[in-house]
Amino acid sequence: MRILIVEDEKKVAGFIKKGLEEETYAVDVAYDGEDGLHMGVENQYDLIILDLMLPIIDGLNVLSRLRGKKVETPILLLTAKDSVEDKVTGLNSGADDYLTKPFAFSELLARIRVLLRRGKTETKTVLQIDGLSLDLVSHKVKRHDEEIELTGKEYSLLEYFMRNQGKVLTRTMIAEHVWDYNFDTFTNVIDVYVNHLRKKIDKGYPEKLLHTLRGVGYIMKE
Repeated sequence: MRILIVEDEKKVAGFIKKGLEEETYAVDVAYDGEDGLHMGVENQYDLIILDLMLPIIDGLNVLSRLRGKKVETPILLLTAKDSVEDKVTGLNSGADDYLTKPFAFSELLARIRVLLRRGKTETKTVLQIDGLSLDLVSHKVKRHDEEIELTGKEYSLLEYFMRNQGKVLTRTMIAEHVWDYNFDTFTNVIDVYVNHLRKKIDKGYPEKLLHTLRGVGYIMKE
């Protein structure tokens, strides 16, 4: 899952980014409304965390312009503006949720999980395919009851594959969802991580789940 944070307070943005990356999310940061609007329109995100009091373009205008450009990404407003009127205005302008500062990171994380589930037919907390299971809450991965240790990036990659079982995923699609804005698409990092992941989930099992389509990308299927 890839998240955009639009927050001009660098300490706050850094705190949120670090916490979300520890939860295996790929995170980009914009420090003003203009950059946030550009990144929100040009890139595909699973969630946008948006401050209201931003330089150049304020958060409410960013929100309105994103919705005006048919960007349907869930947007969580995170701001020090805590009046009922502010909350009503934000939600009526197209925000999906509203959280005021100061905030507990655990509550922010819970709200993010709710927004990422909202609108999906998939509400399970465990993803499964042919004996391989991934617990979205505990982050435990098993194949036939044998626990598999993954790095944070390997976990994110596996989650993306398991959420898209049977679909061909190109390297560009993987880069957009699992890595951040600064990722160099001309490296072979994705191939290296896929190979590491394949060794951990497929080695020793007759049924291989992760397949390479040369010149195209990868697919996870039974």
